[in-house]
Amino acid sequence: MRHGPVVPRVESALRAMLAEGRWRPGERLPNEVALAAELGVGRSSVREAVRLLAHDGLVEVRHGSGTYAAQPPAPAGEGDMRRLLRRARLREVYEVRRALEVEAARLAAGRIRPEDIGRLRDHLALREERAGGDPSAFVDADLAFHRTVVELSGNAVLLGLFTSVLPVLREVLVEMVSHEPALPDVSCAHAELLDGLARGDADAAIAATVSHLEAVMELFDNDNDNDTSAFESDTSEKEVAAP
Repeated sequence: MRHGPVVPRVESALRAMLAEGRWRPGERLPNEVALAAELGVGRSSVREAVRLLAHDGLVEVRHGSGTYAAQPPAPAGEGDMRRLLRRARLREVYEVRRALEVEAARLAAGRIRPEDIGRLRDHLALREERAGGDPSAFVDADLAFHRTVVELSGNAVLLGLFTSVLPVLREVLVEMVSHEPALPDVSCAHAELLDGLARGDADAAIAATVSHLEAVMELFDNDNDNDTSAFESDTSEKEVAAP
């Protein structure tokens, strides 16, 4: 819990506990105080993580009673509608991400300072270093790069909106990097984004951002055409591509 955003890590830890059967369906989880103490985080982080789990149907929050483990999701063979809804959710996340990051790239190109370029280069170097390794560590480095671009837009509201979707975005990216063999490698688009920002070229920065995000969104559309789930686990060896 000491590295990276706290809420996504709390959520991940609780997901693992539920998957391992620590609490049976219908069994009440410990209260916020106990979970916060066990995980070494604040109560507000536990509360937000539980809210995300409830949104995904993994727990049930009964006001005045507590939080209870929900019934496990339907088996893959019975989950056609669940997969369709999951694909829709993934695409919606990326539609929001595209709207935020395209505007951030445009603004950042006109406001970036020479010292900011060094920060972005460091983030990008760490991202490249972690490619092919632990998916969570790679995604954290990737999101640090993108969050810095949004920060350099100089728009506090834009940064607040981006930060608010980070927990869901991180979950989506970790899942894709972990399980999607067809995920495109968009490392070049990241380098082009950095280059466009360094030159103060808003059009180039926007084009690189669109290229990066729409390459992944095209995967969702192709998956829908083939009526297969792009995010089912694949146990075969694969090269980890960039989100």
